[in-house]
Amino acid sequence: MKKKKNKGQIALHMVFLVLMAVYILPILVLIASSFTDETALIQNGYSLIPSVFSMEAYETAFRNPMKMIMAYGVNIFYTIAATALSTLVIALLAYPLSRDTFIWRKQLNFFVYFTMLFSGGLVPSYLLIRNILHMDDTIWVYIVPCLVSAYNVLIVRTSYRAIPNELIEAAKIDGAHELYICFRIIIPLSKASIASVSFLYLVDRWNDWMTSMLYIRNPDLYSLQYLLQKLLREAEALKNYASAGDASAVMPAETLRFAMALVAAGPVLMVFPFFQKYFTKGMTLGGVKG
Repeated sequence: MKKKKNKGQIALHMVFLVLMAVYILPILVLIASSFTDETALIQNGYSLIPSVFSMEAYETAFRNPMKMIMAYGVNIFYTIAATALSTLVIALLAYPLSRDTFIWRKQLNFFVYFTMLFSGGLVPSYLLIRNILHMDDTIWVYIVPCLVSAYNVLIVRTSYRAIPNELIEAAKIDGAHELYICFRIIIPLSKASIASVSFLYLVDRWNDWMTSMLYIRNPDLYSLQYLLQKLLREAEALKNYASAGDASAVMPAETLRFAMALVAAGPVLMVFPFFQKYFTKGMTLGGVKG
């Protein structure tokens, strides 16, 4: 029995090693490709080790370091601010939705759920943000319009409902009011779910580029993703000019694509380990009980 158990453990470990390789190898290929010479990459293909080491892709990406630093600053500021405000609003909104004693609970639940099925569309949103709220070309356009996610509200609400009502009743007997119960009892017991939805929202905000394309005209307010996308379009345009006979317009396009992927994803990869211990538990708790 012990030998069979050891064989089973070895087989299980082998399966997990294969799965780990499936996830890690593409990242290693991406890193190696970003440090490979453009011509060598096209001729030799992708590999785990750069065939001809080159920093040209990163030199191209950071040819204007002040613009890149400014874009990083804009991204970091609005991502942190939007995530903090969204977490607070979602945590507070989910609380009355989880309470059976709240009179308008069913109506408000339906209103939140309805926004998951239908939205106003791009044109009404554009007119609202630009002509009524006047948030275009300001840092607030990154934060306010996407402050609440109905999906995240429902996850946190479900996590709240998994908390025994006896805790709330005991707190009320001791004289606690609703805000005290929410901040001192409900939210601390649901921090796994709240941390999970916060991380999902953080990733969504960090990867946002469409907001800059639609509403931002000031280059100092460009998000990192939009700036990198703009740089990639320029590289591809120059590559087309080079293929048409303009040799002076040669610019790395393929290696630049991989370098920009690392530049854009690096901060999120560093943040994820701090949320990992909450992520699986939080999403499981949020999806167990309706």
